[in-house]
Amino acid sequence: MKLFYKPGACSMAAHILLNETNASYQLEKVDTAAGTTETGEVYANTNPRGYVPALKLDTGQVLTENVAILHWMSEQLPGLQAGHTDQPLQRFRQLELLSFLSSELHKAFSPYFSGKTFSEEEQASNSAKLEAKLDQFNALLAGGKTYLLGDAFSVVDAYAFVILNWTNFIGVTLSGWPETEAYVSRIAARPSTRKTLQEEGLTA
Repeated sequence: MKLFYKPGACSMAAHILLNETNASYQLEKVDTAAGTTETGEVYANTNPRGYVPALKLDTGQVLTENVAILHWMSEQLPGLQAGHTDQPLQRFRQLELLSFLSSELHKAFSPYFSGKTFSEEEQASNSAKLEAKLDQFNALLAGGKTYLLGDAFSVVDAYAFVILNWTNFIGVTLSGWPETEAYVSRIAARPSTRKTLQEEGLTA
């Protein structure tokens, strides 16, 4: 497999999971602004929409869109299966969470990376929207959950970590959401996460 990625972007979720499962894979860094990969290939030939991630499978087929890639990984990589026989809804709970992360939490961070200049009123609105989504995320950990689907680390935790880690780049602290702050620390401490951060050049 080959993962097309951009350091720190949502593609990092798939990267964490590849390390989590000790999968055999290659990395290809993408300059999305230039539309090229680190080997000089035109990235549109891999993903016509131009953003990451894209996962080139062993068959040569390419899978795009983060939710699709993460769901595929949960079905194909050992140790990540969400559909337990005694919990028939678990597979759909995973899809439910992936949908929330993609369409709500991820989206709330978008203005901070848009490159646009916002008025004070717009900044306050962006901040309020982000805080509301962090409230909703924090509620998902109610009852002392270790991970979003219970006691086991899953694909949704990898994606959630990547999104929540963006607070480090926009000057937002998670101290107002202690359950979420502790959750992020737990995932950051996993060997697969530490390895991924290092491979993407985000830590020494």
